[in-house]
Amino acid sequence: MRKRILVTGGAGFIGTHLCERLLEANNDVICLDNLFTGSKDNIKHLFSNPFFEFVKHDVTNPYYAEVDEIYNLACPASPRHYQYNPIKTTKTCVLGILNMLGLAKRIHAKILQASTSEVYGEPNCHPQPESYWGYVNPIGIRSCYDEGKRLSETLCFDYHRQYQLKVKVIRIFNTYGPKMHPDDGRVVSNFIVQALRNEDVTIYGDGSQTRSFCYVDDLVEGMIKAMKFRTSFTGPVNIGTPYEFTMKELAELIIAIIGSRSKLVYMPLPQDDPIKRKPDIELAKRELDWEPTIQLEAGLIKTIEYFKNML
Repeated sequence: MRKRILVTGGAGFIGTHLCERLLEANNDVICLDNLFTGSKDNIKHLFSNPFFEFVKHDVTNPYYAEVDEIYNLACPASPRHYQYNPIKTTKTCVLGILNMLGLAKRIHAKILQASTSEVYGEPNCHPQPESYWGYVNPIGIRSCYDEGKRLSETLCFDYHRQYQLKVKVIRIFNTYGPKMHPDDGRVVSNFIVQALRNEDVTIYGDGSQTRSFCYVDDLVEGMIKAMKFRTSFTGPVNIGTPYEFTMKELAELIIAIIGSRSKLVYMPLPQDDPIKRKPDIELAKRELDWEPTIQLEAGLIKTIEYFKNML
C-alpha cells in the first residue's frame, strides 16, 4: 500500500538516502528542508519523480500536510554546524519536534525521531546500552545538540504517554557515506578530503579515542525497520555498528585506500569530545531483526569514490 511520508531534513546527508529508499518502496515523499546544511544538489535527481515533492521550510515554524508517517531528521548534526548558531540548534531540536509531534497528533500519523548517540555524553559504561541514561555536560559547547536531542526524546515519550501517539525513537551512532558534506568537520569526511588532497590529516587528541562507523545504507535500513515494526515498540533503540576503531586506525586506513602522501598531525582535543563511543545493538538485533552488514573498508571505498568525483 502506497504511503505518504514526510521527511524533515530530507535534503541532508542521511535524509537524501532515506528519501531515495522510500521512493523505491513506492511511497509518496515530501522532503522538508531549510537548506542550512542540506542541499538541493543532493536531491535534484529526484525532482523528476512525480511522487517526490520538495518544500523549503524551517521546522521551527509549524507545517501542515496530510501524511501517514513522519521521519524527523531536521537538525545540523556535525559540531561545526550545530555550534555555529547554538540557540538555533536548540530551537530546531525542541520546536522542531514539538511541531512535528503536534502534526502527527492532529492527523494520527506515526512519527520517528532521529536522536543521537550524543545523548550518552562522555559515557562511563562501554558499550552504551539504551538503559544507560548518559553523562552529559548541560552547559558546554556541545550542549545545544546533546541536550536538545535529549529533550526531543522526552517530548516524544510524553506525547506517547499523554496522547497514545505512535512514536519511534532511534539513537544514531557515527554514520558515513556518499553525500556527506565535504566541509562538515566530521572525522570521515575530514580525513578523506585531506587525504585526497595529499594534505596533512588532522587528528584531534592523541588518536586513541574511538568511534564506531555505520555505513549510511545500513542506517537507513534500521530506520525503516524501526518505523515498520510493531507499534508497541517505541525504542529508544541504538542504530550503529558495534565495531570500534581508533581515530589513528581510521586515518591510516583511509590514507592506505587512497594511496595518499598525507602525514598525520595531532591537534588538541575539542571540549567535551567523547573518548569512547560504541553502541550495544542487542535490542535492535532482537526487536528489529537488524544489524549492520557493510564493513568499514567496503563503505569507505564507496565514500572515497563519491568525494573523488565531487572534488
